[in-house]
Amino acid sequence: MKVIIFDPPKNIENKIAVAAKMCYSASNIDDLMEKISKQDQEKFIRKIISIGHHSVLEHVELNFAVEGISRVLSHQLVRHRIASYSQQSQRYVKLDETFEYITPESIRLSPRLSMKYDDLMDQIHDLYKDYLNADVPAEDARYILPNATETKIFITMNLRVLLHFFNVRCCNRAQWEIRAMAIEMLKQCKELSQIIFESSGPSCIGGNCGEGEMTCGDMGSVRNKFKEM
Repeated sequence: MKVIIFDPPKNIENKIAVAAKMCYSASNIDDLMEKISKQDQEKFIRKIISIGHHSVLEHVELNFAVEGISRVLSHQLVRHRIASYSQQSQRYVKLDETFEYITPESIRLSPRLSMKYDDLMDQIHDLYKDYLNADVPAEDARYILPNATETKIFITMNLRVLLHFFNVRCCNRAQWEIRAMAIEMLKQCKELSQIIFESSGPSCIGGNCGEGEMTCGDMGSVRNKFKEM
């Protein structure tokens, strides 16, 4: 799996601080921009996030380029609807030359199960190529491709959506592959702004577990993990 923030924006904390200050100040734009020091930004941003004034976070969007993930993951990802996605097409991109797929660790760790898994993927790929060679359109041949098929996707989310995304997808209860992607995205977001994302992660980081009876029951170690991130 490869995750990168594409063309990361600059001064995102300044933009958020100015947007928030406009809500509470009679000053004009030039005055606001001059008055906000780095120290003021940190204190003010922490305050507006803590009180739940998250609408100002919508003024900043981040773009992520991701590859080496499965269609299982991408089907989960697009449930986060307030975002934009551009995914590699199986209609226009033929997979006859290279066919990559994702293998879950639970299968990979078993030589017997892993061999059966790889054999099945080879059979599917051979049949897929047979269809293409028989002039079956790629848009029809793709019907036999498995959820494990590797894909690439470009993601755009504003910071408010990202906070919610991390809240549910960094959780131990999230499916392992999308959780791994979410954690990698969060690591890179923290490098971009430690202030905005310092309390980001699963819901139990800042309060009770949001999973209720489905909790993993390991909130202590989860909190330590994300505090050390």
